[in-house]
Amino acid sequence: MVKNKFGDFVNQKVLPPIMKFVNTKPITALKDGMVYALPFIIIGSIFLILSNIPITSVANALKASGWSAVFSQAYTASFGLISVWASIGIAYVYVRNEGYEPLPAGLTSLSAFLILQFLQVDNPLIATMGKSGSGIANAAGSTVMSGSQVAQHIDKLPHALQTFLSAPVTNTINITWLGGQGMIAAIIIGILVGWSYTKMLKAGWKITLPEQVPANVANQFTAMIPAGVILTVSMLLYAFFKMIMSTDLLQLIYKLLQTPLQGLSDSLGGALIIAFLVPFFWFFGVHGGLIMGAITSGLLIPNTFDNASLYHAGKLSLANGAHIVTNEFYNNFINLTGSGITIGLVVFTLYAARSAQMKSLGKIELVPALFNINEPFLFGLPLVMNPFLAIPFFLTPVIVALTTYLVIYFGIVPPLNGVAAPWTTPPIISGFLIGGWKMAIWQAIVLVMSTAIYFPFAKKYDNYLLAQEQAKVAKETK
Repeated sequence: MVKNKFGDFVNQKVLPPIMKFVNTKPITALKDGMVYALPFIIIGSIFLILSNIPITSVANALKASGWSAVFSQAYTASFGLISVWASIGIAYVYVRNEGYEPLPAGLTSLSAFLILQFLQVDNPLIATMGKSGSGIANAAGSTVMSGSQVAQHIDKLPHALQTFLSAPVTNTINITWLGGQGMIAAIIIGILVGWSYTKMLKAGWKITLPEQVPANVANQFTAMIPAGVILTVSMLLYAFFKMIMSTDLLQLIYKLLQTPLQGLSDSLGGALIIAFLVPFFWFFGVHGGLIMGAITSGLLIPNTFDNASLYHAGKLSLANGAHIVTNEFYNNFINLTGSGITIGLVVFTLYAARSAQMKSLGKIELVPALFNINEPFLFGLPLVMNPFLAIPFFLTPVIVALTTYLVIYFGIVPPLNGVAAPWTTPPIISGFLIGGWKMAIWQAIVLVMSTAIYFPFAKKYDNYLLAQEQAKVAKETK
């Protein structure tokens, strides 16, 4: 009775507002728009691995041959442009879902994203060799002039020349903001462009051409007024932040929103909340992975990108700012073998189950579980609204999130390297890709943990099902 009251409360009071939020137009555009970035993230991860192969002799050979730089270029122009793909994809999906030609909106979003940032980079001489730099090195890699010595020489130059050397290089795109650091800004811009673009089209702010004009030409004239308004507003915002606040909108969003939100998502508390909520929503029949993925992807993907950048630079460590909780932490640990980390149930059904229901479902679930899919268990066993298996279903991801966070925090295994293994990559293989052999071993330990946690609860449920089956047979034989 208590269980039914609690279930009714969740279904009637908790889930409706959450589902209403998740199904809003902006969140739907965010969720579906980020999908367009996946090919570039995954393919870019392959280039990242090739440019940083963890075998010294191979890495040195690739570097000497110049191929390491080639792979780095491919990584930078794929995974490294993640905010570009996000800004285009989100606006595209928003407008597409409203029934309008979406590509002009996506391109408008990209243009606005670029307008709102300083198109400049710090002078490379000052940035790499100045007062905070490491100095000048010879071809052999030995330092011939320290950073402080370089600074002293620069200080002796005429003031005009010092000003020239310290001035940023303009009319160039700073790729820093095209990657993970620009993600929250890209999401905001993509949503606002999609929303305002459709509002203007619905209000009739468009140029309508005769029917004889080809559709591909007419669509561009339809987009002209909304795009012109959006880009003009973007220009005025850029001017305001540059002239009044001496910054740009992307830097402001990064400092005020993205940095604290990434810190929150990267905390132990954040990891435990995410790990609990995925099975919690599933228990009541709602797709927990979909909900939490939509909410957290905008924060966890930048964490992944930051780690990838550190790995690419050979500086992957917590001391250098690497994140513990990334999108791969979510996909390849919290959701390992499916929501609830149900591999322990698979092991039980195959080797210890006595009821026909669990035996048959175990055979069906074995192969999907290897690819992190467990819907046969969620709805067939079922795990949804099942009081026998609720405790391990909730508890296993939380314990795994806690222990994984701690083994990375204390340096037992390295931080995740930013490689984006597809969520369907089998366990242990995904561990090796995202963190090397130590992470692969840790994933194997996680599988054992899942088995140990689920076993006693699964045994109790199996006995319950077996008693039901035996009672049914006895009734039919009478």
